[in-house]
Amino acid sequence: MYNLFIVDDHPLMREGLAMILESQPDFNIVAMAGSAEEAMEIIDKHHIDLLIVDISLPGMSGLELVKHMSALKPTLKMLVMSRHDEQLYAERVIRSGAKGYVMKVEARKVIIEAIRKILGGGIYISDAINERLIQSMMPGRRPIGQSPLEILSDRELEIFEMTGRGYKSGEIAERLHISPKTVESYRTRIKDKLGLTSAAELMKHAVQWVESSE
Repeated sequence: MYNLFIVDDHPLMREGLAMILESQPDFNIVAMAGSAEEAMEIIDKHHIDLLIVDISLPGMSGLELVKHMSALKPTLKMLVMSRHDEQLYAERVIRSGAKGYVMKVEARKVIIEAIRKILGGGIYISDAINERLIQSMMPGRRPIGQSPLEILSDRELEIFEMTGRGYKSGEIAERLHISPKTVESYRTRIKDKLGLTSAAELMKHAVQWVESSE
């Protein structure tokens, strides 16, 4: 029997995923949490074979949780499930310490396949992402600093992507459970890191980046 721990801030998503996974005779949901902070408080109370984490969480992001748990518990297997495009996040997720990335829109058989592969000691990502990861490790790759993926923090990248998809500050704040003022602070830092001088330039750059990544 494998013990699974789900971290997702949407109760319906948590419950729905738990139902899907517990339909498997050897999967057992031992705990669920709505935030990274809550997960960290209770994780030591259970034996966990796999931690399933969403990227967009209130407070500490899912990627920050993955990095933190990777440092604290190097043998803990983790799978990131998110609505964010795999092309934008899978590489960062794997480099952060997770063993796989699956988009929430995938069919249940794909989700179960990913979990079983990770539990078996493997890594689950698409063939396209796997090829890109291999190429990124080859000599002669582009210098660090040429892509938002390499420059921005996890939360900054999340806000940059949502900006590129047309979300306003209020909408981003609502989705990430932070204040609009905090969103604007992040956008200011993003502009500084990318060498942009205005909100319009940030929007244009973000839209172009999202479109080029799809």
